[in-house]
Amino acid sequence: MSDEPATELTGACGCGAVRWRLTAAPLGAAYCHCTRCQRRTGSASSVSALTAPGSLEFTAGEELIEAWRPEGGWPKTFCGECGSAIGGQHPEKPEVVILRLGGFDEDPGVQILYRQFTADAAPWEPIPDDGLQRFEGSAEIPGI
Repeated sequence: MSDEPATELTGACGCGAVRWRLTAAPLGAAYCHCTRCQRRTGSASSVSALTAPGSLEFTAGEELIEAWRPEGGWPKTFCGECGSAIGGQHPEKPEVVILRLGGFDEDPGVQILYRQFTADAAPWEPIPDDGLQRFEGSAEIPGI
């Protein structure tokens, strides 16, 4: 039996040099279809989980984390060794952090709530009719 809290989740970059853990369940998740996410990921969208403030801890490789700071957007973090996307951080509220769902070691059990920047969606991959709320631009995250 583990002494760790049941809500703890772990994750890493592709090479495993950067590792992190969450001590609280993510608050929700969303797809982003903006052109920046398309170019950064090489796919039609990215999907990220919003972390509870103060719940993220880097357990290895924090010094390897690099960031791309696009004009007018959230800084995007990635591993300086392998280039894997890690997440992002609100430019004015550093406690607001998102993590890419592909980095979790196991199913984070988070509900995907919406799709944002649908006006920029890639024409070669139509957005599925999945019932998620859609925003043509940036979604307003409650409390942020």
